[in-house]
Amino acid sequence: MSGTVPVRVMVSDAWDAVTLDAAPSTSLGELKREALARTRVRGDPAEYLVKFRGAELDDETRTLQEAGVPANAPLIVLRRRRRPVR
Repeated sequence: MSGTVPVRVMVSDAWDAVTLDAAPSTSLGELKREALARTRVRGDPAEYLVKFRGAELDDETRTLQEAGVPANAPLIVLRRRRRPVR
């Protein structure tokens, strides 16, 4: 892989998706922080997790390439713990 990889990231707290052009060497943690910032979600990024194809990508130090995330892949960023409905 070379250049950038476009990925779509849905941030559930914002009910918004952003498209990011990231280098294959971008860590999942960096990608998560960028998606949260672009959707203006405030809070500790450690309270959020990244999912790909329904599975949590728990090692956020891994790069997109190491995690096997292809171009135009849909990722989801959501809270680790669900908030109660009031």
